[in-house]
Amino acid sequence: MFTIFPAIDLRKGRVVRLKQGRAENESVYSDDPAHIAQRWAAQGAEWLHVVNLDGAFGESGGLNVDALTKILAAVKIPVQFGGGLRDLDSMRRALALGVARVIIGTAAVEQPAMTAQALHEFGAARVAVAIDARAGIVATHGWAQGAGVDAIEFGKRLREGGVTRAIVTDITRDGMMQGIDAGAMAAFARATGLRVSASGGVASLDDIRNLLRVSAIGIEGVIVGQALYTETIRLTQALEIVRGYFDAAYCE
Repeated sequence: MFTIFPAIDLRKGRVVRLKQGRAENESVYSDDPAHIAQRWAAQGAEWLHVVNLDGAFGESGGLNVDALTKILAAVKIPVQFGGGLRDLDSMRRALALGVARVIIGTAAVEQPAMTAQALHEFGAARVAVAIDARAGIVATHGWAQGAGVDAIEFGKRLREGGVTRAIVTDITRDGMMQGIDAGAMAAFARATGLRVSASGGVASLDDIRNLLRVSAIGIEGVIVGQALYTETIRLTQALEIVRGYFDAAYCE
């Protein structure tokens, strides 16, 4: 199946969107993250994608943890959560709060042994790795630093180490409403064997359709943020396209 993940990016307890991951390019959409979570759940979302941006930037994310707690209390659908999860204790705390899946990024690049420990302790179904890339090179620390690691080669190493899911973001497109590169996402999934949730630049329902066409290759979902908040895409319509695609495939 194919999952649409509405994104709830948290900065100092508020729902924001950034352009290309830059803190100075911030748009605030709500002071009530739990209400936003309820909105997406009411419209049919099956998962939520929540990110602690303060944690990703290496700052205190206490307000965002409070917001996450309220989100988890407000909705019954599963939540995947990342941003600043750079040790096993922070992952344990997130899972203890009720998060269904933790997302690790910087730690997966810098601490491969810890990634292996997380997979062993929590299971591959509860751990995803965020592979954030600019011009094919992995970026870390809230996208502020280049890791000097080729994204596809990194993905292959992760798969060999037992990781099954990756959230792949094209940083140059993120928040820019330029459309997602479905072909590049499919090529990444094919080359690495990872099950990919695509992120970065979703701007129209055609982006959803294009990803669905390559879903059999290993694209299992898409993260949608800016397009939902600006109502360029309506979640109900996007979900209907997904249902229609798989209904038609089943009938064939």
